[in-house]
Amino acid sequence: MTLALSRDALSTHFRAAEGAPPVEWVVTDALVPYAGAVEEMEARAARIARGEAAERVWLLEHPPLYTAGTSARPADLLDARFPVFETGRGGQFTYHGPGQRVAYVMLDLKRRRPDVRAFVAALEAWAIETLAAFNVRGERREDRVGVWVRRPDKPAGFGGAMAEDKIAAIGIRLRHWVAFHGISINVEPDLSHFAGITPCGVRETHFGVTSLSDLGLTAGMAETDMALRGAFERIFGPTVDA
Repeated sequence: MTLALSRDALSTHFRAAEGAPPVEWVVTDALVPYAGAVEEMEARAARIARGEAAERVWLLEHPPLYTAGTSARPADLLDARFPVFETGRGGQFTYHGPGQRVAYVMLDLKRRRPDVRAFVAALEAWAIETLAAFNVRGERREDRVGVWVRRPDKPAGFGGAMAEDKIAAIGIRLRHWVAFHGISINVEPDLSHFAGITPCGVRETHFGVTSLSDLGLTAGMAETDMALRGAFERIFGPTVDA
């Protein structure tokens, strides 16, 4: 009998073959409109699939908005106070806005490991290692995608279940085995903006949303980006400034 591997076990290796070119690393300081970012990602992914461009990681922030993944339920849009974009990535509703670091990841899984579940696990590991640089213990849950932190300081749930807050979200899309979209880490966003949705469809009252700032840390985007890059290179391989 073959046992299913946990996501933790799946995330141990996601490098390209030895000798592959490094992944381009791009940081955009200005807020990037969502529709333009998706158009840029799709164009880049198509070029990567054709062998015409290098893989790329693109770090940015968006203006306040909500996105609806392929599993989004209309009832989870509680208050459309910001623009809502339907997107082909997996997952449900999520929020993007200033103070949240979005990392769009355009990688060719054929060059690495054509395994979607393992790729999601590697993205979770990337976020967890990034948070560890700030002494934040991020954890994955087999029944929930994303990265969570335990909150013993908050009211427990039914049966005494410990409160947990989501600090990093993950949503990807693949086309010709090239991935795009990626992860987001809450650095210092306005957490009240999440109230317009049921984030990722998680309704239990003891599951919430947090950020590095909410946890009492003063890390900014520059420090977060440094931690992201170091953790990425340990899991996915070398990068180069584009």
